[in-house]
Amino acid sequence: MPEDATPQSQHGPEARYAVEAEAALPQTKYEQEIAWRLEVGLPAADSVVDRSIPTFSRGELPHFAGINTFLKQHFLEDVRQCGNYDVAIVGAPFDGGTTYRAGARFGPQGIRKISALYGSYSFELGVDLRESITMCDLGDIFTIPGNIEKTFDQVSRAVGHVFASGAFPVVLGGDHSLGYPTTRAIAEHLGGGNLGIIHFDRHVDTQDTDLDERMHTTPWFHATNLPNVPAKNLVQIGIGGWQAPRAGVKVSRERGTTIMTVTDCVEMGIEKAAERALEVAWDGADAVWLSFDIDCLDAAFVPGTGWPEPGGFLPREVLKFIHLIAAEGFAGMEVVECAPPYDNAEITSLMACRVICDTLGCLVRAGHLPKAGAA
Repeated sequence: MPEDATPQSQHGPEARYAVEAEAALPQTKYEQEIAWRLEVGLPAADSVVDRSIPTFSRGELPHFAGINTFLKQHFLEDVRQCGNYDVAIVGAPFDGGTTYRAGARFGPQGIRKISALYGSYSFELGVDLRESITMCDLGDIFTIPGNIEKTFDQVSRAVGHVFASGAFPVVLGGDHSLGYPTTRAIAEHLGGGNLGIIHFDRHVDTQDTDLDERMHTTPWFHATNLPNVPAKNLVQIGIGGWQAPRAGVKVSRERGTTIMTVTDCVEMGIEKAAERALEVAWDGADAVWLSFDIDCLDAAFVPGTGWPEPGGFLPREVLKFIHLIAAEGFAGMEVVECAPPYDNAEITSLMACRVICDTLGCLVRAGHLPKAGAA
């Protein structure tokens, strides 16, 4: 047997796939990055043996150095050029819709910071994002502190710009009031086609108002008022606990949204739950938006959020769910309610980062990324 051969019987099924998939991945973009970082960062001092290391940190390594963009991707100063990329990261640093613990305005910073921990390759997925897609970070939307309606308009304008460009929008929240302006932006660019929503959360977020305003407890009331965002295409996953206001539950009942609790999903099995979520969201819809509230996970795993609730999902359950539903594709996604001021060891921001990376990896694996016509 050749020295680099591995007896396949020693691997489990997932590991066997992962090991075989890695062998087929190119290293072209990695080699290009090495050449680029040596050009713009200068070759290292003569005493450094590894000549792929530059003098100034550029690119992925070392993980603890560099400017905080998401996954250390290119910061695109000219947002007019985002259509040249497959994926565009957008921060929405706003927590003016928070009704208890503020702090989610720092979510984009926290997610970007901990994303430096990651590389571009997922072992289990057999995907290397660097080799598969082009990504850029557009920085943050200029939100308006103290004015939720102007912020909504800014968010809709920004997300609509990215989506219309052809890039896949990834929104780093911010509180969940952002769910309304983000879905409004996508709906406006569907040419009249319907938009479905897959919503992970512990809270229904379907009230009309809260504290006399449109807050983070109200996005889906207003989103499903849009003419091409039917309530029947809203599926809400993980709802439960002691923080689901009855006013919102009443609206969900009246409008006919689909709700699955954590127990529902666990007892029917994540595979069946994902199948059901896809059936609901895609029923007559032209596109589906993924809205992921980090508090759908058990509070033990996400202390850095405004409304932590025990009894939520385990991380592996959520990631399995994501892997299954991403196979059908999304119009874009948001991850909201990360509040770094309450986080321990950055684990909440890390989970948010992982949800985004796994979603992108699964979109690549399913052929939804890179976008059509990309090189």
